[in-house]
Amino acid sequence: MSEDLRAELDKYLHTLNIQTTCVEHPPVFTVEEMMPHLQEVTGAVTKNLFLKDKKKKSLFLVSARHDRQVNLNDLAKKLGVGSGNLRFADEAAMLEKLKVGSGCATALALLFDTERSVQSVLDRDLLEGDHERVYFHPMTNAATMGLRPDDLLRFLRETGHEPILQDFL
Repeated sequence: MSEDLRAELDKYLHTLNIQTTCVEHPPVFTVEEMMPHLQEVTGAVTKNLFLKDKKKKSLFLVSARHDRQVNLNDLAKKLGVGSGNLRFADEAAMLEKLKVGSGCATALALLFDTERSVQSVLDRDLLEGDHERVYFHPMTNAATMGLRPDDLLRFLRETGHEPILQDFL
């Protein structure tokens, strides 16, 4: 299943003429597990959080540099959903909206949010931090794909997900 989704992602990136690099590794579920496999990469490795607003039922995919803190209360205020209202969305919602399960939700999975029901929240540093590449799982947590920041932005816009830029420290 994830191989088919990854092939579909690769094909879509190819149609946009987006060049990527990829590191294959054993399946990982945390940034800590992933980092030893990415010693050779140059750029920003991401962590991704699939969140929901408990009141309005809005969904957010937050992509931040792996070494940044994401304070859910602060983020909730910045997104206008009210402090304390952001929660982790369940895996069923992730599978329904992004076609991926735990450990695999990344900005690249927004390709499969055809209803555009998930808002992209992006660490401003990923686009403006002068990184050669930014790294995400490509529909599987057994690989990490790097693409240029401007290509990431183009990908998000082409899929109908204009990112909300946020500063994470």
